[in-house]
Amino acid sequence: MPASVQVKGRRTWGRTLTRGLAAIILLPLTAWATAALYFDLPAGNWRVPAAVVFALLVLSLLVIFRARPRGLGLAGIAFTCVLMWWLSLRPSNDRDWQPDVSQTAWADINGDEVTIHNFRNCEYRSETDYTPHWETRSANLSQLRGVDVFLTYWGSPWIAHPVVSFDFGGQGHVAMSVETRKEMGEAYSAIRGFFRYYELIYTIADERDVVRLRTNYRHGEEVYLYHTTTSPEQARIIFLDYLKRANRMRNHAEWYNALTNNCTTNIAYHVAQARAGKSVRWDWRILLNGKSDEMMYERGDLAGDLPFTELKHKAHINPAAQAADAAPDFSRRVREGRPGFGQ
Repeated sequence: MPASVQVKGRRTWGRTLTRGLAAIILLPLTAWATAALYFDLPAGNWRVPAAVVFALLVLSLLVIFRARPRGLGLAGIAFTCVLMWWLSLRPSNDRDWQPDVSQTAWADINGDEVTIHNFRNCEYRSETDYTPHWETRSANLSQLRGVDVFLTYWGSPWIAHPVVSFDFGGQGHVAMSVETRKEMGEAYSAIRGFFRYYELIYTIADERDVVRLRTNYRHGEEVYLYHTTTSPEQARIIFLDYLKRANRMRNHAEWYNALTNNCTTNIAYHVAQARAGKSVRWDWRILLNGKSDEMMYERGDLAGDLPFTELKHKAHINPAAQAADAAPDFSRRVREGRPGFGQ
């Protein structure tokens, strides 16, 4: 076979491979853009038509032009247009919010004295029947002893919701939960969490609210409580960084994102501030956070000198929380007898 023919064949094969790879890359991008139109297009009646038209347009371009450069380029332009529109969407603090997220917490900080406004303390009759109370709470940073972590599971052992609680000794506990801020009529969807559907909220609350909701009123949720090895000095930095973020979000809303801006990635960010800005070492369990307690145990971040399996077994608090219910010493009773907590 002549050398020129061999060279031509290699070039043809190379172009075919390149077009094939480009088409393979475009397919998931098209799927994402289609879903973005379906979930995030403000005009609700146009979501399905827009998503269908976009998907058919891109697929038609790839078929008609047989994945040649012109078709790939036009499909790429169509994706870019959707991406630019999606990035232009702006979060807001001004929506018809559900009552339990109708207010955003913020704080005044004057030396060691901290005053938290819109501190949530809901009075529950059931999961959906409650009266929100928005209180003003004060705490002194000199009384901050340490940090505890609640992990809530509702099905899969791979996914959990963490609540970080700061122990101020005789002044009580301040619990912080990073959550989706849902509008009236909305429910949480794991898929929608990957798009610009929910805003983010830092809920600062009483443990009898944010913990007892999960142990006593929601069905099928199991809660585990761990005491961390965080020093008072580190706890102070983390606590103040939480408040700094809450104060900023009061005037500058943020989108929740299940991959990049969620309950666990934000904890990792705040912990990094306590470590002189050094990022928390990456671990797949930051995303599959149902295993985050195992990760913290391996890194020496959990108190309690026990094998992990036994520590986790003893960390389960649902029976104790249900027995304590609305008692003023709820926080003490759910910690009583647990490894790592000083008695």
